[in-house]
Amino acid sequence: MKLTVSRETFLARLGVAVRAASTRSAIQTLAGVLIRVEEDGVELQATDMELGLRVSLEPDSSTPGQAVVPGRLLLDVARSLGKDEITLEYRSAQQDVELTSGQARFHLRTLPQEDFPKLPDPPGEGVLTVPTQAFVDTINRVARAASRDETRPHLTGVLVTASGRELRMVATDSYRLGVKETTLDAELDGSLEANVPARTLQELGRIASSSGADTIGVAALENQVIFTAAGVVLSSRLVEGRFPNYQQLLPESYEHELRVSRDELLEVVRRVGLLAQKNAPLRLRFSEGALDVSAQTPDVGEASESLPVPFNGAELEIGFNPEFFREGLESAESDELTLKLISPLRPGLIESGDDGAGFRYLVMPIRLNV
Repeated sequence: MKLTVSRETFLARLGVAVRAASTRSAIQTLAGVLIRVEEDGVELQATDMELGLRVSLEPDSSTPGQAVVPGRLLLDVARSLGKDEITLEYRSAQQDVELTSGQARFHLRTLPQEDFPKLPDPPGEGVLTVPTQAFVDTINRVARAASRDETRPHLTGVLVTASGRELRMVATDSYRLGVKETTLDAELDGSLEANVPARTLQELGRIASSSGADTIGVAALENQVIFTAAGVVLSSRLVEGRFPNYQQLLPESYEHELRVSRDELLEVVRRVGLLAQKNAPLRLRFSEGALDVSAQTPDVGEASESLPVPFNGAELEIGFNPEFFREGLESAESDELTLKLISPLRPGLIESGDDGAGFRYLVMPIRLNV
């Protein structure tokens, strides 16, 4: 195996592949990147057994063969080089890859190829083509609401459904729920329903956003999903377990609905939230025409700030996890939003309907000690 490639191209493509390399697996090879050179091109592969990436690369010249090289070390070496061109050559007798650039020369020991898993090929049919911007924007609105608790794996995913001109993504960690419905410009050429790991979608979002690709290919198989975008094939297992019926979590009616400026409320929440530490709640006290946002952490300090809101009725005070409430406001991404409230012990809803599409973010309250 031998290839010569520009440093800029190699860094860009290797930087994508390395994101799937394992950092903690007992299988040493999973920390590597498989460099596969064939007659029709070069591919960089990496996987941690949960997520797999296959990244195509256009070399200046190449000789077929393959080798597995420690991924992050290879990336660090490539970054350190000052010349524009890099040559990599596998030396079977020494069991290493020689990397040269200008007068610099490195020998990197290879990892066992037989331990590197075979990554799936994109299917030839059954691929749904979705617009990149709409898909990535929808990911960014809901993915943070997915659980990070591996003891509840069914909540670590995002329920993705698509058909006709509608794309919907839903995520919840049981303390909050994010729902984003996006109306597409054109009819889809198929349908999709899959519970995809949130990490997979976030990685896809990063890759697709930087690639400039107009569309993303999606294929949901029996227990895995495969995405393709701009010369990158991303494969992932699907989340096991049934996604909860999120419609049952949304209250049918609310006592209070008020329209507020998202940016103004978000700035106040960010400032006051700095003093909501050590599990202290963010307090929202609604009174006639005003909202007082406050936080107090013993031995740290306290903060409060008021802003005008169109609230009418009996005074209401409710507490939220400051991070969860702030992330709901950030995800709304509209100039104005609607806050819907019932009582201090019932969930609150952040809602926006920008761009003809709907975003809803339900967040559970924290019981306040008077």
